Amino acid sequence: MAAGRQLGSVRRLVVKVGSGLVTDASAGADAVRIETLASEIAAVRADREVVLVTSGAIVTGMARLALEKRPRSIPEKQAAAAVGQSALMWHYEAAFKRHGIHVGQVLLTGQDIADRTRYLNARNTLVALLRFGVLPIVNENDTVAVDEIKVGDNDNLSAHVAALIDADLLVLLTDVAGLYSGDPAQDPTATKLDTVEAVTDDILRLVWSHTGGTAVGGMATKLAAAQKATASGVPMIIASGEDRGALARMLAGEPVGTYFPPRADRLAARKRWIAFAVPPQGRITVDAGACRALVRDGKSLLPSGLVAVDGDFVAGDVVAVVAAERPAAGPERPAAEFARGLVNFDADELRLIRGAKTRDIEARLGYRSVDEVIHRDNLVIL
Repeated sequence: MAAGRQLGSVRRLVVKVGSGLVTDASAGADAVRIETLASEIAAVRADREVVLVTSGAIVTGMARLALEKRPRSIPEKQAAAAVGQSALMWHYEAAFKRHGIHVGQVLLTGQDIADRTRYLNARNTLVALLRFGVLPIVNENDTVAVDEIKVGDNDNLSAHVAALIDADLLVLLTDVAGLYSGDPAQDPTATKLDTVEAVTDDILRLVWSHTGGTAVGGMATKLAAAQKATASGVPMIIASGEDRGALARMLAGEPVGTYFPPRADRLAARKRWIAFAVPPQGRITVDAGACRALVRDGKSLLPSGLVAVDGDFVAGDVVAVVAAERPAAGPERPAAEFARGLVNFDADELRLIRGAKTRDIEARLGYRSVDEVIHRDNLVIL
């Protein structure tokens, strides 16, 4: 058994498959590949609940519409997705029916995840389907999603779903055996990593080509998914979907794929939503003292620590929090985002009270409601 893998107690599993595993560029949905996937999932589902996150609707629609090139305009992509989604689900329903498994379609957008009420409704629907013994099949609702409400990729969507239903494991099935020390297509000495304890900058550098500056093999989104899942207490595995029996073997403890263990300090459900489900509506920069108080001491953010306010947001929105670094010479400059939180003031109000002591809030605003810019209960350190 690979060190650190404790998968014997997995009872709720999310499996994500890319379009390349279930479709053919010219024929669309591939019945043989889908039947193989259904058999793999059926083999591990006897004593587990499984949610499947699938890509492939647009590719399937392109084949049905005899489109030689992937559509570029949003309406054409949505039309292809509308045609392809129903065909893709028909294949899934037929494949799982052979194993006596009923399926249910769940289509989500980023808006469903970002809105707290819709987020909880999605959770309730998925849990109810599992309780009825149904296998939910989830995809992004490409027929209505535009950039403003898109999750963007099904790797990250699957991480949201895993957190949403408190899954015990997330598995991303792809066309490679895991995360490698380099690009195996270019570097014959590249080796597969068995375990990645944390997605550090060194790990992130593995997935970017040094020449073209592009992501290698779609791994960038998979590592982003790993950050979301593991912070939510959900372990994740990247493995080859072309490796027959991979699901059963990894659940038996074999070192299949690359394993990402869960963080010990699992975020609570509400903080998971703040950290990963809602796009920040603005950014606030804090000084070094405020950064230490938030990260090291677990304090709330007060106006005195504010350095800058960027964006146009209102009280209750999620904002990104960055630290001001002071180089050896020159003015302070913003650093990377280190926290997110629900802000208690509008952006314009924060600009008025920036740097103020709490006792001065009323004098600057003409009223005083709360002291904290972000309360520690609504703050997540990333």
